[in-house]
Amino acid sequence: METSKQKAETCRQASEIPELLENRLSSVTEKIIDSCSDPDCYIHVDYEPIPSVELVIEILNHLREIIFPGYFNSGRMNPANLKYNMGRTISVVYELLAEQIANSVRHDCFRYEKDCSDCRSLGRQTAVAFLEDIPHLRKILSKDVEATFDGDPSAKSYDEIIFSYPGIQAITIYRIAHALYKLEVPILPRTMTEYAHNKTGIDIHPGATIGERFVIDHGTGVVIGETALIGNNVRIYQGVTLGAHSLPPDAGSRMKGVKRHPTIEDDVIIYSGATILGGKTVIGSQSVVGGNVWLTESIPANTKVVMEKPRLIYN
Repeated sequence: METSKQKAETCRQASEIPELLENRLSSVTEKIIDSCSDPDCYIHVDYEPIPSVELVIEILNHLREIIFPGYFNSGRMNPANLKYNMGRTISVVYELLAEQIANSVRHDCFRYEKDCSDCRSLGRQTAVAFLEDIPHLRKILSKDVEATFDGDPSAKSYDEIIFSYPGIQAITIYRIAHALYKLEVPILPRTMTEYAHNKTGIDIHPGATIGERFVIDHGTGVVIGETALIGNNVRIYQGVTLGAHSLPPDAGSRMKGVKRHPTIEDDVIIYSGATILGGKTVIGSQSVVGGNVWLTESIPANTKVVMEKPRLIYN
């Protein structure tokens, strides 16, 4: 049996372990701090702030309140308080968005040694220009909701779609981000669509151009690349990729601005798991692309492309 003296010695040795670890921690901390000066490490230690992911998410949540009044507001919305609540939310969005745009522009100016663009003034001007586009965004998103309802027998109401469908959530954020992308705002548009990607599993680059009455059914695993062009009344299902061909290692610098993703014309349906690649690939209007089809070449209008029926093997 362990004596009192032995127990005391065991406790003393055990108490020395945290002290030794804390001494090591001091050395580890110094090494981590010193590594910040390594040119191969990416850091942003500056007196000027960079964009905030948390505030970008807050902006998106407020914008959903503005675009779909009464659906995502924390309080009750009625005709008597509509003007007050909307005015207050728009004012909050304006201040937050102007600041984040200014931070994004300033970051690019410093990082890439650009000429001064008076980022604070530009942030406010761009925020107002974006807010002026809200009525148009609301109308086009209403058409997306209507198209989703029209093609989905399981949908009970427009409300259900607005509240719960991941496709509409991803498309809403994409249309917000695309409006900022067209205003040449750096960083924020991609931050927004990657947040939607994380939330819904739907990856739409803010640079993609998408027409009216766009529907993403189910949606998980959908990928739409930067230079994709999508017409009106297009419906795609889960797992669809509108991507680029395999790119060279230096594509990040050499192929910027080059069309790398397909064009989907009006009234096309693309079923789950289909992969369509290439900037010169055009899917003609009123065509149907079946599930798991792999396309790297154009098809004319009114074409149906399906995989040959597989043969099942029963053992």
